[in-house]
Amino acid sequence: MLPIDASLRSQTDKPMPHPSRRWPLVLSLIFCLGLALAPSLAEARAGSSYGSSGSSFGSRGSRTWEPNHAAPLSRSTAPSYGSPSSPAYAGGSFFSRHPFLTGLFGGFIGASLFGGGFFGHALGGLFTLLIIGGLIFLLIRLLAGAFAGGGGAMPRSVGAAAAPVAGRFRGRDTTVTDADLDAFQRLHAAVQEAWGQADLGRLRPLMTPEMLGYFSEELTKNSSQGVQNIVTNVQLLKGDITEAWDEGDLEYASALMRWSAIDYVVRLGRNPGDPDFVVSGNPRQPVEAEELWTFVRSRGGHWLLSAIQQV
Repeated sequence: MLPIDASLRSQTDKPMPHPSRRWPLVLSLIFCLGLALAPSLAEARAGSSYGSSGSSFGSRGSRTWEPNHAAPLSRSTAPSYGSPSSPAYAGGSFFSRHPFLTGLFGGFIGASLFGGGFFGHALGGLFTLLIIGGLIFLLIRLLAGAFAGGGGAMPRSVGAAAAPVAGRFRGRDTTVTDADLDAFQRLHAAVQEAWGQADLGRLRPLMTPEMLGYFSEELTKNSSQGVQNIVTNVQLLKGDITEAWDEGDLEYASALMRWSAIDYVVRLGRNPGDPDFVVSGNPRQPVEAEELWTFVRSRGGHWLLSAIQQV
């Protein structure tokens, strides 16, 4: 046996791992984190009116979750037969619908690109087994969900919205008049003007209670951050009806709206001449935007804004 002091010297004399050998693991973790956050970062859209997130929200009656060549509604109180949160109808690629799994695969890819020493370690082997086991378990769960109940619902294709369920009530197709088109144009201008003035009272008679709640949230968020989104000189460049239908006593119509406006964000409590007055946007340069707006009314009543979708 070695003397105690010799044993200690033999342990302390071992060379410490070179710092460069730690880089494969660090880079793998960074790569993994980037992939996991990519879906959420890609959804951000700065400079949009009624909120910087640029999300789609509201309700379109029985057609809320149907494909209509616009971004799926991310917030809605309408009941769904396959909402975007449902695995059978989740949109996007397989990896965008499973961010945790994306991170695991990122670890695999990062380790393969930046060195094999990590997986040669015993911990790396255990990690590999856990990932493989998790993939098998997830695959079984997905197959079981797809075929439950004698076939179940058909998953929608990558990037597409949920296909309408056969035989499901989705209203009766109708048409709108020129008077309705004029009403949509006036409503669009009134909503933009009220939003640019952060006037919740003026927004209330222009939209459904659900939409008013979303606008109220965005105005509250802006106020808490000490900013205001100014929208002026709104000019509607194009307004095309994409579909119109009725559901009992309710009438719906969706229109593709493209417009130009002065759209910028300012800091509250500052004067126009202050260097930090403008937070984003250009108060002298108009910008163009395009969205799909859905309107609803009781038969014979006034049209109200019911949903907004990004295009």
